[in-house]
Amino acid sequence: MHRSLQVPGRARPSARAFSLLEMLIVIGIIGLIAALVLPRIAAGFGKGQVKTTQAQLELLTTATEGFKLDIGRYPTEQEGLLVLVEKPADPIAAAKWKAPYLQKKTIPMDGWGRPFVYKLDPTFGFEIKSLGADGKEGGEGENADLSNRE
Repeated sequence: MHRSLQVPGRARPSARAFSLLEMLIVIGIIGLIAALVLPRIAAGFGKGQVKTTQAQLELLTTATEGFKLDIGRYPTEQEGLLVLVEKPADPIAAAKWKAPYLQKKTIPMDGWGRPFVYKLDPTFGFEIKSLGADGKEGGEGENADLSNRE
């Protein structure tokens, strides 16, 4: 009769496991790769939000110009961008209003999920602006304001 002298639950002497040092080296390499790659991925995500915001600004600018062609004036600050999807309260403007000026019948948000700021400007007509990633006036880089006048 042949009996094994091996203790149950233990690996066979021919099976080799990773040492603690080898495990720490692998974890360190993975951490180094993550430290190099993640900032680039995050920067690309920020650029996507800027591009989304710029596309929405173009869409809103075109819709606002269409409103002016039909009504004869830009939306007032009180009407804001909402008048692009809802009939104006002013009866004269309401009579000339020719349906929603945006296909989705909703006002899009900027790339960071915040509403755009609309201002009437006597010199340039109007300005539609996103306050950037930080949601505050001014800023640089990703936090810079984006406007239809840029």
